[in-house]
Amino acid sequence: MKGRSIAEVATGAVVLAAAGAFLVYAVVHAGRTPQTGGIALSAQFDRIDGLNDGADVRIGGVKVGSVTDLRIDPRSFQAEVTLRVRSDLALPADSSAEVTSEGLLGGKYISIVPGGSDTLLRNGGRITETQGSVSLESLLGRFIFSVTQMNSASAAPGGAAPAPAAPGGAAPAP
Repeated sequence: MKGRSIAEVATGAVVLAAAGAFLVYAVVHAGRTPQTGGIALSAQFDRIDGLNDGADVRIGGVKVGSVTDLRIDPRSFQAEVTLRVRSDLALPADSSAEVTSEGLLGGKYISIVPGGSDTLLRNGGRITETQGSVSLESLLGRFIFSVTQMNSASAAPGGAAPAPAAPGGAAPAP
């Protein structure tokens, strides 16, 4: 009995050590370290739900920078996002930025769509064309509300459902 409990404890310790090693590896290699070099840009968004410091900045799905600061503008009450992108990128001044989701349950990142202007964004520049994040909960709520409204409208007296058939498949008597 004693030998069996020592083996169980040793197995448990090995499992915990392996789980700890995976956790350390995931934290170290998560790739969410803020970029320190490059061009600093800012943008204002109405909503940035789920966006965090260190989140990716991507162009065409390729990481080109990271979010370095998030704060609220006390005058406009919009979210002010500061980001850094690689200095070798020549971003047109009319580029746009949007808060995008990696998937249904994934994290958020900033997606930049380059514009066509000849003028370029410089260090400290501002991206003025922005689109905030879309709330999945809000969209789901709107969908459920509209389906509920459609169902209640069809059940109303003007849109009454057809009478059920009589047992045995015969038509109901007049």
